Amino acid sequence: MIPIIFIMPVVQLVILVYAANLEMKEINIIVINNDYGSLSRQLTDKFSSSPFFNVSFGNSHKEANSLMKKDKADIIMTIPHNFEKKLIKEKSADIQLLFNAVNGTKAAVAAGYCKNIIFNFNKDIIVNSPKLILEPINYKRINIINQFWYNPQLDYKIYMSTGILVILITIVSLFLSSMNLVREKEIGTIEQINVTPIKKFHFIAGKLIPFLIIALFELAFGLIIAKLLFNLPMSGSLLLLFVVAAIYLIAMLGLGLFISTVTETQQQAMFIAFFFYLVFIMMSGIFTPAESMPEWAQKINYINPVAWFMRVIRMILLKGSGFAQIKNEIFILTGYSITVLSLAVWRYRKTG
Repeated sequence: MIPIIFIMPVVQLVILVYAANLEMKEINIIVINNDYGSLSRQLTDKFSSSPFFNVSFGNSHKEANSLMKKDKADIIMTIPHNFEKKLIKEKSADIQLLFNAVNGTKAAVAAGYCKNIIFNFNKDIIVNSPKLILEPINYKRINIINQFWYNPQLDYKIYMSTGILVILITIVSLFLSSMNLVREKEIGTIEQINVTPIKKFHFIAGKLIPFLIIALFELAFGLIIAKLLFNLPMSGSLLLLFVVAAIYLIAMLGLGLFISTVTETQQQAMFIAFFFYLVFIMMSGIFTPAESMPEWAQKINYINPVAWFMRVIRMILLKGSGFAQIKNEIFILTGYSITVLSLAVWRYRKTG
């Protein structure tokens, strides 16, 4: 358990926060420029100067399509040979963009980047081009100043580090508690415990409290690592965070203990715990907003304690939310904790 407590948080925080990054960079775009005019060069220069694209030039569609089939190209942009001529004479021109949409999310984000670059290219032509290219129009410049609250630098590591912290304490609470009681069954010590005069809830409390303390320590240790490595902001009350974390951990520990009461071997407990863990994490909103899920999935997510605590930890640490802003989440987690813990106590059969 010492490696789990001390080594796992450091390894997961350092590796996962950097690796599990949904920022789309290093997008490979192949440009087939059949025009070679000044305007087509301006357009390709805009893509080259973007930090999101790696621009290379191709000679034919056959070559570009071959690279896309090998996953070495994400976008193929074709500029026709009459691109500048049509802009001068007809005031409009077409270009072709082909996206590798095996990864639909990456393709959609890349399409947004491309639309933004082309929009800025059009704006530059309207503002700066000679009159022979575009007719003079009444163009009024609009200055837009963006303000990003709670994460002004748009640092994805801050967003991910909070999610990884939830994963860390979920692993400790759910997996270790689910294998604890069933371990007693496997080695035969459960019969010795059953003939003692302790009550069922005493036994469950003895199995729950040590892991609760360990998981809270894990959270504190992870917060220190995240602060030192990623400068994680802590805008809200840490006391409130640990109180809510304790409620959440009781829910996960209760679920783990309940799993332990209905299984006979550690392998069974591990498989069942992994099933719940995987579903809870994937639906928690750690990678994509839970609001983007189908409506039926959002309704199922009401019984997902990880999703509620994922919201709470981000609201407290990043937004500085207080009790008034997260009281609904606290009440739901409290109800979940009481329910699963009661099931664990009820399901444990104390027989001599």
